Amino acid sequence: MGPVRRRNRGRELMSSAREPCIVGIALSEYPKAPDMSPFDHSMLAARRALDDCGLSPQAVDGYCADDPITMAEYLDIDYRWVSTVDTGGSMFEYHCARAASAIRSGDCDTVLITYGSDELSAKGRAIGTNMGAELFSPLLSYQAPFGPTLPSLYALFAQRHMYEFGTTSEQLAEIAVAMRYHAGMNPKAMYRDPITVDDVLASRMIADPLHLLDCCVISDGGGAVVMTTRERAVDLKAPVVRVLGTGTAQTHWLNPTQAPSMATSAVAKAAPAAFGSAGVTPADVNTLQTYDSYTITALMAIEDLGFCPKGDGGPFVEGGTLKLGGRLPTNTDGGALSACHPGKRGIFLLIEATRQLRGEAGIAQVPDCRLAVACGVGGLLSNAGVVVLGRE
Repeated sequence: MGPVRRRNRGRELMSSAREPCIVGIALSEYPKAPDMSPFDHSMLAARRALDDCGLSPQAVDGYCADDPITMAEYLDIDYRWVSTVDTGGSMFEYHCARAASAIRSGDCDTVLITYGSDELSAKGRAIGTNMGAELFSPLLSYQAPFGPTLPSLYALFAQRHMYEFGTTSEQLAEIAVAMRYHAGMNPKAMYRDPITVDDVLASRMIADPLHLLDCCVISDGGGAVVMTTRERAVDLKAPVVRVLGTGTAQTHWLNPTQAPSMATSAVAKAAPAAFGSAGVTPADVNTLQTYDSYTITALMAIEDLGFCPKGDGGPFVEGGTLKLGGRLPTNTDGGALSACHPGKRGIFLLIEATRQLRGEAGIAQVPDCRLAVACGVGGLLSNAGVVVLGRE
């Protein structure tokens, strides 16, 4: 039995040494940067994130991005492992999960994840109002002739949730109010003036039941995350944030007729794996950074993560639950509903969760924040990536 115990102990030590951690984070410029390209955003964020943890590009041997090969060449990174995946808004939680696996297995030691977008400057505020390109997709050709916009498809999910569970527009508006409350503490947020539930309901209807203030902003922006082994992380200058668990899942893509349920998102499949591998429960979480492309996105994610039973999301978010000081401080930078949404916001969720765990969120800091969840949602509530992060 002695030799067996020694071998197991060796594996435990190796596993602990190679535990994936986030050691560097940075944003580029947002919400408006008309002189910057997506590449500019990615490179600025990359250099800032590497500076944040005190590493050079030559220390990186893994890269995740839309085009990691080009980015790595520009930064003079000699990679051993690269990954690219497009699951919409959840892609960076997918990147984090894949990078964590690669670090644990020894495929690489240090991974850089980057993103940049000029969504506002390049396309303007009309983005999402035209889905004509989907006529060329065989899977979507049956719905495209009827002219659905992206907000209208999310509105279908909101209508279904209201029909099944009695959710109200006032309850959805509570989410927008909480996000704006946090945006008021973020000097970079696109919209900072306080709003009320009545303000949300009085804003013009975009796609019934979603009002203007139920919908995300359109912005420019970018971000970067550096991950490495725990063994290396403890010697770097930035506080160590551990990647405790991850989960990813897909239910369909952009065709609502293929959704197995219009009341449940892919988060319900991804969350158990993330919490299970982390060995924690939703009750242990101090802050949630979740996708909020629309208020219904956040509401369904909160339910499907297990913070309340399915169908109870409406009552759960009432009364300031999602605000600082509430039961579940959510999107403490202002979220996509008020701060920024440059097309794919998942990397901002990882960055804000890390800031909270480091104690670097300033007046928006969650007291004694020890456990955070980043939940990315892509497609049409159809792709989910859940990452559980913990303080060293």
